[in-house]
Amino acid sequence: MSKLNIDQKTIKGLFADKKTDFLIPDYQRPYAWGEAECQTLWDDIFTFAIPEDDATKFRQDEEYFLGPIVTFKNEIGKQEIIDGQQRLTTLMLLLRAFYERSGMMQDKGTKSMRKMIEQCVWKTNEFDEPNKYALKIDSEVATDDDKEEFLDILKDGIVPNNFKSRYAENYRFFQKKIDDFLANYPTFFPYLPIRILGNCILLPIEAENQDTALRIFSTLNDRGKPLSDADIFKAEFYKYYSRNGKKEDFIERWRELERLSSLTFNSSKDSPLDELFTLYMYFLRAKQGNTNTTTEALRKFYEKDTYKALKSETTLDELEILIKFWNDVNNQDLNRFSDKILRLLFVLNYAPNGMWYYFVSVYFMHNKQSDGTLEENAFLKFLERTIGFIWAYALTNPGVNALRTPIYREMVNLINGKEVTFADFKFDRSNLEGIIKNYRFLNQRQITRSMITWWAYQHSQQVLLPLESKFDIEHIYARNRVKNEPLKDEWNAELLGNKSLLEQRINIRASDYRFADKVKYYRGLQGGKGEKKQTSISELLTIANKKNDFTEDDILNRNETIIKGFITYLDQNELLK
Repeated sequence: MSKLNIDQKTIKGLFADKKTDFLIPDYQRPYAWGEAECQTLWDDIFTFAIPEDDATKFRQDEEYFLGPIVTFKNEIGKQEIIDGQQRLTTLMLLLRAFYERSGMMQDKGTKSMRKMIEQCVWKTNEFDEPNKYALKIDSEVATDDDKEEFLDILKDGIVPNNFKSRYAENYRFFQKKIDDFLANYPTFFPYLPIRILGNCILLPIEAENQDTALRIFSTLNDRGKPLSDADIFKAEFYKYYSRNGKKEDFIERWRELERLSSLTFNSSKDSPLDELFTLYMYFLRAKQGNTNTTTEALRKFYEKDTYKALKSETTLDELEILIKFWNDVNNQDLNRFSDKILRLLFVLNYAPNGMWYYFVSVYFMHNKQSDGTLEENAFLKFLERTIGFIWAYALTNPGVNALRTPIYREMVNLINGKEVTFADFKFDRSNLEGIIKNYRFLNQRQITRSMITWWAYQHSQQVLLPLESKFDIEHIYARNRVKNEPLKDEWNAELLGNKSLLEQRINIRASDYRFADKVKYYRGLQGGKGEKKQTSISELLTIANKKNDFTEDDILNRNETIIKGFITYLDQNELLK
């Protein structure tokens, strides 16, 4: 069990400890608090220390809890801040502002207060005399261009006009608040900082190592955003490139990775950069010949051999190539990909699970040409076969993780220069036909949307659809119509033969109408300005233009056509036994 050192302390007790030397490490995010957060902190502390605007009503045994901070002692004996960076930084600015504003005061209380602040801001000798060139806190945040302003403010107590950082803005904010306080409560001036130092409480949690500290932070912090794995990786890169005299180059490249990742990936669970590192991890796994279906956690994978994979310029180069590929996929870049390729990539975006992202990443990284492109016909064949296999496997092996076994094997085959064939996992035609015919394609099942998306692109006239388009599942024979015009088998309304993609904006309007009314919306009703906004789903337009009605027989016939079409598709891609 990991050992923890937990002991609540006053701000003075924590900051003035001669053994405590804080470091905001290079992997932390830049300082983010603004005036709103500073105002809240000031209001809370002021209300506590000067209750009812009357300093005499303060009880010396009262305490105000400012929250936990999580640290661990690094190899050089400094306390690396995992959680609490924003609070500690802001408190340092506040204390420094009090110290600066009290410089000319000679009363006993103010002198005592200044002595306490000195011990908190600067390192002191055994006589508690401060070394004003040695701060109690340091910042190495790799992507914070303003950290030097923070350190200069603490050292000098002044903010030149050319300082525009959050540190400078917040320091000026506190200076103004202190000036206002001094004007209104001149005789009580030292009491506020004294009470902040002696009665405001922090809960420092010192972990024995970085991993433990990060886990604690994730457990405690339900409001803030914990450090991502990519933040840790950034630190390793930063150290490597700094040692090689390329620190500034790395910072710029990293920012571009962050920018492109945030534009490309929409991950609710992980950071966008974590997603990029995950994609790259599968490429490295495949290169290692790893087919183990139990996948390591992201940081556990990269931290092997003291982060060996991150101590290489090749890694950053390849991450840049990979994110550019996916950004171009996301933008449906016709300068990079043909219309045929983009159609297939659109279909894959509706896959029943996300494994295809990893598979395509491995294919791209291994097969990319010197200019970052892929050979067109080979890539087309790969995508077609991948779609067919993933769709069919989701029907025959519906488990969430079932796809890992065949995909991981094929990833390694890719790296070894073999063609993707899924030779050990081909499907029995009659068995698959039976599964599809009896499968309940309920709307809430992802495979339903996957199938009708695939089918939409089997129509010869189907245009490339924008990835950002919002589609619903359309019942051509409306479900409400079933209530008035019952089918021989009510379940037929839920067959694939009755379902299609349809733009959300149209589906909302056409949902409950008779077929004769639906087709008007498929074709596009005249808008107020005379424009027609018809559906982009070509098959629906064909149905609308050729049929006067869509009956139960039409559902059954279309259903049979879709199933036969899918089986033929698998056969063409050599996925049947």
